[in-house]
Amino acid sequence: MVDNRIDFDHRVRRLTKKHEAMSRGYYGRVRKDGLIEMKPRRSGIKLPVRALLLIVASIFIFKGFLLASLGSDTYGYRVERLAGGTAVEQAGAWVMKPDPLSVFLAEQIGPVLR
Repeated sequence: MVDNRIDFDHRVRRLTKKHEAMSRGYYGRVRKDGLIEMKPRRSGIKLPVRALLLIVASIFIFKGFLLASLGSDTYGYRVERLAGGTAVEQAGAWVMKPDPLSVFLAEQIGPVLR
């Protein structure tokens, strides 16, 4: 009798916990046997990894294009001028500083531009 009561209490706690989780949102999923199963949505910060990678790749490609079109001397001069400005301009200069990947991309893009 006591074992049945303990099992019942465990089931009630588990269902209460699931109910609280599902009150924050849920989704339905069809299992292989055709039964629709409702699962609670995970909470937390959702980071759009693909979008961030696309932005970073775009910045490197843009820097490579600028290096190829302006030339390394002119590009370096402009980044130096940018570094002497306000805090926002200095942050921009830090981002636009030539790096090995941008230089490599400029070398690949350069012959196409000429």
